[in-house]
Amino acid sequence: MNPINTYIEHTKLNPTLTDRDCEQLVQEAITHQFAGVCIPPYWVKKVRRDLGEKSNIQLVTVIGFPLGYNRTEVKLKEAELALHDGATELDMVLNVSAFKTGVATWIKPEIAQLAKLSHEAGAMLKVILETAYLTNEEIVTACRWSVDSGADFVKTSTGFAPAGATVEHIRLMRQTVGTHAGVKASGGVKTAEQALAMIEAGADRIGTSSGVSIVMGLQESSQSAY
Repeated sequence: MNPINTYIEHTKLNPTLTDRDCEQLVQEAITHQFAGVCIPPYWVKKVRRDLGEKSNIQLVTVIGFPLGYNRTEVKLKEAELALHDGATELDMVLNVSAFKTGVATWIKPEIAQLAKLSHEAGAMLKVILETAYLTNEEIVTACRWSVDSGADFVKTSTGFAPAGATVEHIRLMRQTVGTHAGVKASGGVKTAEQALAMIEAGADRIGTSSGVSIVMGLQESSQSAY
């Protein structure tokens, strides 16, 4: 396993987020060399300036967040602006309403259009499934539709649903996508133990607002072993 910091997307998506919160997030990400920072679209331009143009830390933002039932045209415009502002990865919320209705003719083209837009800009697309609202069978279907439509990752949760990532769902998602896409665990991952369990189950990324405490907790555990 790689060092745990390389899995972490340092995340702040709370509605009261301020410029100082963003600055702290960036500094912590630089200090701990996290894989990325995940922030609302409003703050992408500022965070790009704070990170610098040549930073290896991914600038992740969210599209159609947190409910996902925006029209495709709205998601595309939001994505276009985010990419223009400097985002390198887009986490788009699945339209669970359309998905539950069985409208594959809406879901697949939407993901495909967002994937095309992202890839043309040299960015990646993750699809947030919001697994708390899905059965295991639906999770499998959503994963397959996402990968078939060009998504680079599937992700568990927004953090705004009744439940977040579980080891069982991560394992199921990994089994479904295989090596064709990445898997991101997000929602309720607050401790080093939880993060390690998600990685062991197949997660490539951990979206969390507790990245610093996770890294520090793992370092303390390592030191106490000697």
